[in-house]
Parts: sequence; C-alpha cells; structure tokens
Amino acid sequence: MNLEQLRSFVEVARFGTFTRAAEELYLAQPSLSRQIASLEHELGAELFHRARGGSTLTVAGESLLPLARRMLADAESVRRELAELAGLERGRVRLGATPTLCISLVAEVLSTFHAEHPAIELRLSEHGSRRLLDELAGGELDLALITTSGASAAERFTVTPLLIEELVVISSTAAPPVAPGDTIGLDAVAALPQILFSSSYDLRSTTDAAFRASGLTPEVVLEGAEMDAVLRFVERGLGVAIVPAMVLIDRPGLRSVRLEGPKSDASGDGGAPLTRTISVARPADVAPTAAVEVMGRAITAGATSFAARAGATMRLARPAG
Repeated sequence: MNLEQLRSFVEVARFGTFTRAAEELYLAQPSLSRQIASLEHELGAELFHRARGGSTLTVAGESLLPLARRMLADAESVRRELAELAGLERGRVRLGATPTLCISLVAEVLSTFHAEHPAIELRLSEHGSRRLLDELAGGELDLALITTSGASAAERFTVTPLLIEELVVISSTAAPPVAPGDTIGLDAVAALPQILFSSSYDLRSTTDAAFRASGLTPEVVLEGAEMDAVLRFVERGLGVAIVPAMVLIDRPGLRSVRLEGPKSDASGDGGAPLTRTISVARPADVAPTAAVEVMGRAITAGATSFAARAGATMRLARPAG
C-alpha cells in the first residue's frame, strides 16, 4: 500500500467514477484502474461496486475511506513540516531595528540566531521607527523592532509590545557621579553639558519634548551624533547623555542614574520616569515564513533575557508565557 494508491482510492470514492478521478489526478484511466486493483489485491477485498453508471463503495471501501483520508492528511502534515525545516536551511530574514536596538538587543539576538541557523540569510536595516514602518509597508522587511515614541503603527501592521524601559542619564565612570543618589531630575540634567543625538532619532524627539514641557533649555556641548559616537564621547568624559537603559548592559566605562520625568504638580516632586516601549511589528496580511517565525521567537527570548539583566529600569511589556 502506498500514498498514490490511497489518493487514487479517495478520489474515485469522491467522484464516483474512474474517468472523473483519473482526470483530477492527471492519470490515464487504465493506470488508475491498475492502482485500485493492486490496492484491492493487497487488502484482499474489493473496495468498489463497479457498474456502467459509476462506482460505489463496498463495506470494505467504506471502512477504508476515513482511514485513507487520515493517512493522507498526516502525510501532508509531515510534508509541510519538512518543507518548513528546509526553509530554515535556505531561508532569509529581513529585520529592521532602531540604532539603539542594533547595538544592544539585536546584536545578541542575531548572534544567537546565526549560531543556530547559519544557512539563513540575514539582512538588517538600521533606521528610525517611522522609516522602518515605511519599509515594512513596502515589503522590504519581514520584521521591524520599533519604539512607540514618534511612531504609530497603522492597521496594516501587527505590533506586539516586548519591553518597557526607562531613559537614564549616563556619564563616564572616570568622572564624579552627576547626582548624589540613584535618580536625577530634568532641571539638574539641563545644567549638565549634554551630547545630543541626531534629530532623526525617536529618542531625541522624546527628550526634547520633556525639556519643553518643563520649560528647560539644556546646555549642549555636542549635537547630531549617532548612538555609537554618543556612548564613546560620554566614556571619554565629554559630557552626559540621555539614553535607553538597555545600552548600559556590558559597558563598564559608563555609569547611569534614573531620570525623573517632568514635574507632575506644583509640589516640586519629580514626575514618573521617562520610558519607551519596544515592540516588534510585522505585516498583518502576510503569513510569516518558518525562518521569520523562528526569528520572532528569538527576539522574544532575547527581550526576556535583557529584562532580567537590566533590573528595575526595564520590564517585559507582557507577562512571560
């Protein structure tokens, strides 16, 4: 007994005639008849009552039909699973991420993913969230790691929040601490020499808005730098910078203090910490490939690991599991 015989049997049972089943299977009718006769011989029972007007199932045929359908369905399931595994051998993932995430979360995720699936072609696009969503909408990306500051996802995307992290103030470990405690207010930060990101950064828009809301004008020592340059300038003691907590992981040359948001009332107390939400976005109307699905799981696992390592300044956007 083989799958071709079972498929032929199911089609004859469905159409009730050998002629119509042969057309559906793109077989010559004599070939189809031989397959059914061979199956009957192997089973030791006739499966059809053959008549000029058509063929109907015998008792043995009625017993075999649900089993044959189940066996064919199982075979198709195995075929799909093997095809997905083959996809992980030859697939491609096009991932977009913001600059902050590229030097932190994405670096670890891609390192782990490549070690486990070395044959998968990886392509990375490093831009701000708005640009990444445009690329996602244009079919240029499979997944995009974005932040909520300054970027709103339209209905054509499926957006899953991963992490909520605080913005912190970083300074060089070679310089004195910028605050006596573990927090600092916006007014105190405004008086420090600051290194500001390029205006294209979502993070820059967030911090600019916070200073405006508090009526503050920060002292700027350098403006327009990219993330890597900002971190190196701070390590060299050129100034301080406001960055996501994530970038402090594995950077012993930097220290950080938590940043209080704009004052919430006339009492003078600092407001809630400034935060951002990191989410993974994908096209809502495109079924992900096996490789993209695995990358999505790798990103979620990486986010969980980062949240555990970052302590109080970062938490999962949704409970694990």
